[in-house]
Amino acid sequence: MTNLNEYLGQKREALHSRRKRVKSGELGAVTLNASASAEGRSGVRRIRIRDFQVISDSPPDFAGYNLGPSSPELLLGALSSCLTHTYLIHASDQGVPLESLQAEVSASIDPRGGAEGHDDIPVYPHDINYVVTLVSSASGEEIARLQAAVERLCPILNLLKRGNEVHGRVDHRRPA
Repeated sequence: MTNLNEYLGQKREALHSRRKRVKSGELGAVTLNASASAEGRSGVRRIRIRDFQVISDSPPDFAGYNLGPSSPELLLGALSSCLTHTYLIHASDQGVPLESLQAEVSASIDPRGGAEGHDDIPVYPHDINYVVTLVSSASGEEIARLQAAVERLCPILNLLKRGNEVHGRVDHRRPA
């Protein structure tokens, strides 16, 4: 592939094919799965998703070895990836040309969150901001329509904006 616009043509074909499969009932809801395990002396977390692995670690000041991004950083990475992909999907669908596309995400996290006397400080990333930089010959109106579609349909962006119930349990086992 020599440029992003050629990819957008392929993305458009795939999108149209996928929509037909959804409409016919061939495609429906799927269950997404991920797992993580803490490993050995380092405590790094090996995240497994489908056939892929990602290492998550803490910085040295939190007993980590800095071997990978922290969980909050992975969350921001997931948002930046999802924004970028959703822009690609809708640019292809709307015929908006793109020469380049980048999403940068930032947030604040305060290690005092959850500590005694700091009940007002969140324990999670907050003040999340993103900037999407795109180079396109499209008009301002076309870009505004593209942005509106992304704001409405980006899964991770909407999860973070709207929240979601999370149910958990602990399966406590004793050593053999």
